[in-house]
Amino acid sequence: MADFVKITSIKSIPQGHMVGVKVEDKEILIANLEGKFYAVGDKCTHVGCLLSEGTLRGDRVTCPCHFSVFNVKDGSAIKPPAKKPLLTYDVVVLGDDIVVKL
Repeated sequence: MADFVKITSIKSIPQGHMVGVKVEDKEILIANLEGKFYAVGDKCTHVGCLLSEGTLRGDRVTCPCHFSVFNVKDGSAIKPPAKKPLLTYDVVVLGDDIVVKL
């Protein structure tokens, strides 16, 4: 698992919440949906605003700047003005740790 990096503990992201983290040179949003963790790029593909400062409702995150909406499960852009999907990252839970493949 050399490509995987520990991000945080599962206890630090309650169900239905998200956090933004910077790992190496990557901005990553981690979301907890019903106990399963998803990781996508934290910057909106429209102008680059931090999605972790937006709102999470179900599996959708809304950008705080221009209200683009993305699916945190697959990174797809659901509502413009953003058209490009977010990068997605593989997530593994090891004990209490959330690790992400960079």
